[in-house]
Amino acid sequence: MSQMFALVLIVLILYIGDVVAARTKAWVPSIFVCAVLFLAGYWTFFPEDIVAVAGIPPVVATALMYLLIVNMGTLLSLQELKAQWKTILIALGGILGVVAFLLSFGTMLFGFQAMVVAVPPLVGGLVSSLIMSEGAADAGLVSLSVFAIVIYVMQGFAGYPLTSVMLKKEGKHLLGQIRSGELKSVDDEGKGTVKEYEGAKLFKKLPEQYHTSYFIFFRLAFTGFLAYFVSTLLEPLVTVSPMVLCLLFGVIGRSIGFLEKQALQKANGFGFAMLGLMLYVLDGLRNATPGMMLDIIYLLVGSILLAVIGMYIFSFIVGKLLKVSKTMAYAISLTAFYGFPADYVITNEVINSLTKDPKEREILTSHMLSPMLVGGFVTVTIVSVILAGVFVNFL
Repeated sequence: MSQMFALVLIVLILYIGDVVAARTKAWVPSIFVCAVLFLAGYWTFFPEDIVAVAGIPPVVATALMYLLIVNMGTLLSLQELKAQWKTILIALGGILGVVAFLLSFGTMLFGFQAMVVAVPPLVGGLVSSLIMSEGAADAGLVSLSVFAIVIYVMQGFAGYPLTSVMLKKEGKHLLGQIRSGELKSVDDEGKGTVKEYEGAKLFKKLPEQYHTSYFIFFRLAFTGFLAYFVSTLLEPLVTVSPMVLCLLFGVIGRSIGFLEKQALQKANGFGFAMLGLMLYVLDGLRNATPGMMLDIIYLLVGSILLAVIGMYIFSFIVGKLLKVSKTMAYAISLTAFYGFPADYVITNEVINSLTKDPKEREILTSHMLSPMLVGGFVTVTIVSVILAGVFVNFL
């Protein structure tokens, strides 16, 4: 398959996902549609390396991920991060629900070893899945080694539509408050105050002709490099994902004026970066063959169903205690099933489907996007890797 034909095919799939999401008002998320179409492609005529052939090999996707996560950090202020302590507790509550249900009911139905392998991938991403897969293989559990990868690939099929439903309910509730005047934007609440400068304050006096897209890309890349460098320095003492540090350094970079808000958008690179990262995520479906799916279908469905139920009950309890709506609490917990960039994509799709008014979109974004991003990083990037490091010792 030629590079350009591969590129045309996979970008067409992304567009079809957008069209379906728009037509269904985000009840069917684009990433869910794309996942189904990619799976169908891999099972028929797609070459296994179609994404790499199209020009997005893993090394490129990784570079784009660094830029995107730093950029996500520029959307969050230090004040907003402090305000997200409830989000962190809710996300941890959802994970506790998954662990409790799988190690109790799941163990009775499918056995202890299967549930030990299932837990870290279900509350995390690729790293935790690989840790459990390698651990199961080393222990001679070949089928469970495959299961660790497949459950990571397939859990999004439950997470995507459920998250969309929860966020739509939450968004409609918030819209009612906005239109009744109960919920207002920051600008409305602080009329007469000077609007926050969204540029890079350190370079405010730099002549416009030197403030190019390449200069923005350089600062984003430099911030990403610092995150990677610090993570390597910490490695002998503690393992901290550079992706977590990218988010933190993005927040700090904006706070000190080194980065502007939404830097990647201002460099005209956000759309392409998202395209590359989405393709990288969907590329993981190439490992899910029909035979593999049939062999572990009951274990797969049962584990995900128990995780969904446990997550709902525990997130509901924690949300109730913290006075957070059950829909938002559940949506935050569900980020464990996919993390970034799906949490960003689904949230924005839902917001865009609910209203066309720019001010209403801004208010919805300020109330919904930050918790979803923070929830995704807590579950997928931090807790799941810790759990994998502990649970792999039980195999």
